[in-house]
Amino acid sequence: MKYLLSCLLCLPALLTLAQKPSFTVRPISLPKELEFYDNQFSGLAISRGRLFLLSESRLQDKAEAKLYTVQLSDLDRKLRDTTFVLPYQKIKLLGLSALQARMKAAGQEYEGLEALMIARDVVYLSIETTTPSANCYLLKGRLQARTVALDTTFLLALPKPPAPDGSHIYNAGFEAAVTAKKELVAFFEYNSFPGQNYAYGFRKPHLAANSTMDKLPFNPLPFRITDVTPVGGSHFTAINYFFKGGGGDSIYRVPATDVANTKLITGPGGFKSYCRLVDITLKNNRFTWQPLWEFPEQYMAYNWEGLAAYKHGYFVINDKYIPSRPYRTTLLYLQSSH
Repeated sequence: MKYLLSCLLCLPALLTLAQKPSFTVRPISLPKELEFYDNQFSGLAISRGRLFLLSESRLQDKAEAKLYTVQLSDLDRKLRDTTFVLPYQKIKLLGLSALQARMKAAGQEYEGLEALMIARDVVYLSIETTTPSANCYLLKGRLQARTVALDTTFLLALPKPPAPDGSHIYNAGFEAAVTAKKELVAFFEYNSFPGQNYAYGFRKPHLAANSTMDKLPFNPLPFRITDVTPVGGSHFTAINYFFKGGGGDSIYRVPATDVANTKLITGPGGFKSYCRLVDITLKNNRFTWQPLWEFPEQYMAYNWEGLAAYKHGYFVINDKYIPSRPYRTTLLYLQSSH
């Protein structure tokens, strides 16, 4: 009887565990130009039968403003035949330096591109600025055959949420953008403020450089969001990442009193990097979340920055940072095990 009671008490946890997806991690080797670490890929998107890879395009470091694309049919073939060399296309971003100059004139320092969303032939990009800058920005451009022509008159400010003491959060920007209920929604990287977390929603049909925004509450989520992808209905999947570093990065640590989350990011040697996928749900104009899947130990400390849902699985890409040297771009396909 005692054994039966014990089993019954464990049943809800077992059912919850059974409902969580599992994935087989499939590395995808890249041509040298795509694997080059200083592309610093920061976002992924799927549109028109292609996977788009967003380079951070750090103009201040003399980097080229660009995207790359790979046909999904070629990625399918690559997953069947690992010896197949992926064809790809480079797409130049036109007008980014002019927009960088406009930011600088407003006292805001461009740092790099972070989020990518494509709606038909319209491309939306988010810009991260340096920590002292009060605003990040949303850009808009037109996708053409080999270029994206950015609208140099469109520069939509995204005010960064300040910490409770009014300070700016270290190295944080709007890392993801998605369409949710006919709105373009921008997610801030840090969502652990006590009682004041939110995403910004903009009504796309009327989106202009002076658009007003809706604040959509977001249940506090520890660590950082580095990308979000829609998965159908009111559900989205996000990369939830913690970097073990100190200094300014210590802002992303949870209080020691948060025992459950502290266990995720600490070990015998102190803090450790940690990464998982979380399910985000939009209901009644509010975002809630649940844990979905943890990355395997060998990939836990990669700085995953791009995520795109595909065929019940996900493509995921890092910027360049991995635990070993030399740095390199790593593209994975997380294939559903069910």
